[in-house]
Amino acid sequence: MNERSSGHTLELESVLEAPYERVFRMLTEPAELVKWWGPAGFTTPEATLDPRPGGSYRLTMQPPDGEPFHLAGEFLEVDPPRRLVYTFRWEEPTPDDRETTVILSLAARAGQTWIALTQGEFATEERLALHRDGWTDALGKLAEVVRAGA
Repeated sequence: MNERSSGHTLELESVLEAPYERVFRMLTEPAELVKWWGPAGFTTPEATLDPRPGGSYRLTMQPPDGEPFHLAGEFLEVDPPRRLVYTFRWEEPTPDDRETTVILSLAARAGQTWIALTQGEFATEERLALHRDGWTDALGKLAEVVRAGA
């Protein structure tokens, strides 16, 4: 996985051992998303997604210890299986949280999927770091699920 940051914008790249049509389903179908979403140790007990421009989503994240919390947003672009753009906001925000935009671009390469993620702009370096760690863990979990064929 490669990472680049400019200002308070997160950029990550990863390669997954699966066709990009399958990876796109893992990003947009609730039953697939809950298998990998969130940082290490977190689960996603509830996911509602309407992946179409103007459609919304809401995810419940459960940390290993503590109360569940939620994130939600709206799909801005949905171009299966190549591109997904959506807003991202915490429903129980901290003072440094602001709504950001996530852009996921997928490309097929010899049976693999190259995925590029951009998210921003964050209010602080600390919020950027939190999301960098979360996405890094989540993309690692996604790669494990894809490898296991689940």
